[in-house]
Amino acid sequence: MKLLLIEDEPRMADALKELFRQEGYDVDCFFRGDDGLDALCSGQYDGVILDVMLPGLSGVEVAARSRKAGIRTPILMLTAKGELDDKVLGLDAGADDYLTKPFQPRELLARVRALCRRGMPLTDDRLCAGDLALDVKSLTLQCVATGQSVHLSEKECRVLEYLIANRGRLLSKEQMAVKIWGYENEAEYNKVEVYISFARKKLAFVGSQVEIKVVRGAGYELRWDCG
Repeated sequence: MKLLLIEDEPRMADALKELFRQEGYDVDCFFRGDDGLDALCSGQYDGVILDVMLPGLSGVEVAARSRKAGIRTPILMLTAKGELDDKVLGLDAGADDYLTKPFQPRELLARVRALCRRGMPLTDDRLCAGDLALDVKSLTLQCVATGQSVHLSEKECRVLEYLIANRGRLLSKEQMAVKIWGYENEAEYNKVEVYISFARKKLAFVGSQVEIKVVRGAGYELRWDCG
């Protein structure tokens, strides 16, 4: 799971990066609001931790401009203790949640997990990859080459949705468990393999050339022959 951290205080930024990396997150950090906004608008992140007071652009401006640009990545805003106006402005600008400084690391991690569980906002109900078309609203998977389609369970759809949205990226079992089930306990962790197997069967049923590849010890990746 990939996080964007926009925080201008170097010591705080280093501490947060280390905290997130210890929890298995991939973290990019920017110290200026304008640079952070450019990164956010790339659309490659699962969640954003955004400070209010930043050089270049304020956190409120970053949130507002990203929402205006159509970016729906979940945003957790960090605010000064007791500054109600910052909280209200941040939420009105498009932030999904806020946390006041100082905060406990456990609470921050819990907020980030909750934030990233909110799912991948879509501008369309249809996702495409190779010869596949996934309709997340009707839970239907279609192979455009064969014309075959099949109905998916809700979790099968979430698995394929996450893989398609992150095509070209290697996704670990832990990332998928947290993103789809929202938990990191062993029971949910083991379900990933089960639903990967179900999804593969659906790909075979519709006759797709798209495959879910396993990289041993690393995770899963959606692949297909572009030719």
